Amino acid sequence: MPFIDCKMNVDITKEQETELKDEFGKAIELIPGKSENWLMVNIQPKCALYFRGSNEKPTAMISVTVYGKANPNAYDALTARFHTILTNVAGIEEMYVSYSETSNFGYNRSNF
Repeated sequence: MPFIDCKMNVDITKEQETELKDEFGKAIELIPGKSENWLMVNIQPKCALYFRGSNEKPTAMISVTVYGKANPNAYDALTARFHTILTNVAGIEEMYVSYSETSNFGYNRSNF
């Protein structure tokens, strides 16, 4: 039950959006037990996102929520992978990545 929320201050094409979604689906497998089968992704281009007081440079903020816990090494690997993905697909090199772990995750009418 991971959720990836990606906000960026650049515009992207529909093809780039699809590529980001596909690459995030592969990258989430760096966290043991997680896969694209239960992954939800939100991609928001053209956000009013500022870094160091400016929005002149391509910038992104990625928030990842996972059900349960993961090893910090998995998060390190995922952060590096996000950087590669966003640099290659959208030309973004400035980014923050945050991780949240939860023991309660709802799906439809019940919780896991």
